[in-house]
Amino acid sequence: MPGDDSCHLSQKTTDLILFQRKNMTGELNEQQINNILTSQAIGRIACCDGKHPYIVPVTYSYDGHYIYGQSTEGQKLELMRQNPNVCFQVDISCNMDNWQSVLAFGQFEELKDESAVKAREHLFSKVVPLMTSSAIHQHEHWEGLGHELSDLSRIKPIMFRIKINEKSGRFEKR
Repeated sequence: MPGDDSCHLSQKTTDLILFQRKNMTGELNEQQINNILTSQAIGRIACCDGKHPYIVPVTYSYDGHYIYGQSTEGQKLELMRQNPNVCFQVDISCNMDNWQSVLAFGQFEELKDESAVKAREHLFSKVVPLMTSSAIHQHEHWEGLGHELSDLSRIKPIMFRIKINEKSGRFEKR
């Protein structure tokens, strides 16, 4: 209707729409979240002793239900054993204006016997192909005279998984 301003956007609203078109932010859908979890190999586990949060990077693999990792004894394992509620984060970042990030909340489960063997196979099938000869340093693999290069130092004694209860993801793209 002539004279009716209800159909016109305010300048502030117009500016906001233009800003959002230039700076698109939003939530990732389930498929996008799973694609990020599957495509990456380094993420971060956050755990807490009830007083202080603790976050560390880990090499991982994802099978659609669980996040698998390995560790040596230390603060991370001690905290996760005390409080199995953890948060896992992984991101893909092209630059400050183009990124995707996934959070997964779940429970830490230490694996033993056959389940640990299967988890290690899954983890290594994902991670080993990503290693290049430029990342292999002979001093890390030296077992003495008469021995070939070895990856034994890459194998950590404790396998674990995170049973995912909840996932979410966000992105920004300019």
